[in-house]
Amino acid sequence: MNGDRRLSAQEIADTLRARIRSGDLRAGERLPTQAELAREFGVERGTVRQALSVLADEGRLSNVTKGSPPRVAEATRTPSHEPQPTMVGLAPRLADAFAAPHVKVDAACLTAETLMLALGEPVRLIHEGTIRPESIDVRILLPSRKINLAFPVPVEGRGEARGEDEDPVHKRWLDQRNAQIRVLRHNLQSLHTSHGLDVRVTFRALPFTPPVKLYLLNGTEALIAYYMLMKREEQMEGGPLEMYDAFGSKSLLFSFEKQSGRRDAAFVEQSQQWFDALWETITTDLTLS
Repeated sequence: MNGDRRLSAQEIADTLRARIRSGDLRAGERLPTQAELAREFGVERGTVRQALSVLADEGRLSNVTKGSPPRVAEATRTPSHEPQPTMVGLAPRLADAFAAPHVKVDAACLTAETLMLALGEPVRLIHEGTIRPESIDVRILLPSRKINLAFPVPVEGRGEARGEDEDPVHKRWLDQRNAQIRVLRHNLQSLHTSHGLDVRVTFRALPFTPPVKLYLLNGTEALIAYYMLMKREEQMEGGPLEMYDAFGSKSLLFSFEKQSGRRDAAFVEQSQQWFDALWETITTDLTLS
C-alpha cells in the first residue's frame, strides 16, 4: 500500500478500525483470514496478529483465536465509552462520528474550546486519508454576548447588571468565545478547499448560560458533561481579579448511544429534540463583532 515501506501493526489497525467505523465491516461480520490480510497489506502474518490484538483490546473484535478469523464485535460499551475527562473522551468519539458518509454534529456549550481542540483528531484523519466523509454539518449553540452570564463572573459584584465593556471577566469570555469560533470554522471550512468536502458550520446564540455541555453525534450518540465551578484568580489589566469560572475540559463526559438500549435511545432522542427546539425558537443569530 505504501510502496517499499512496510506498514506497521498500528497502521493496519488504523485502517481496519476505519473500515469498522464506516460500516465497510459490519457488526458480526468475519474479517478476512490473517493470510489474506497479510497479502493485502504486504506484511508478515505476525504484524497482522499484532494489529488484530490492538482492535481486540479496544473491544472492536470478538473470537480472536488462531483457529478462525475474528468477527467485528456487536455493539458494546468499550473502554472508550467509559466516562473520561471531556478533553480526553471527545476526540475519539468525534473521530468515530466523522467516519460516517454524512457527518452531523450539534453542540451546546459555554465556549467552543473543547470542541475546537477535539476536532483536530478527525480533521487529521481526513488530511491523512484514513477517513473521507462526503458532507459535514456542524451546528453550535453558545451564549449570547448580550446576556449577564451566570459564569464566569467576578466574585465581587456578581449578579450586578453591567455592560460588557465594564466587566473584564465578561470581555475576557467574549474574546475567547469569538477567537475559538473563528479557529473552529476555519479548520472545518478548509476541508472544503483542500478535499472538496461539503462543509457547513453555523452558530446560534443562547439567551441563557448552559449549565452543561452537550454534544450530539450523527443523531445516534449524546455526550454530556457538567460544568464544574471553581473560584480562581486571574491576572487582568487592572490587576488580579477573583472570579467564579467553569472548568469543562476536566469534567467527566458521559456517553449515551441509541444502540445501547431503550434508556440510552430515549436520552439521545430527547436531547436532539431539546437542541432542535432551541435552534428553531428562542436562539438568535450569533455575532462576533
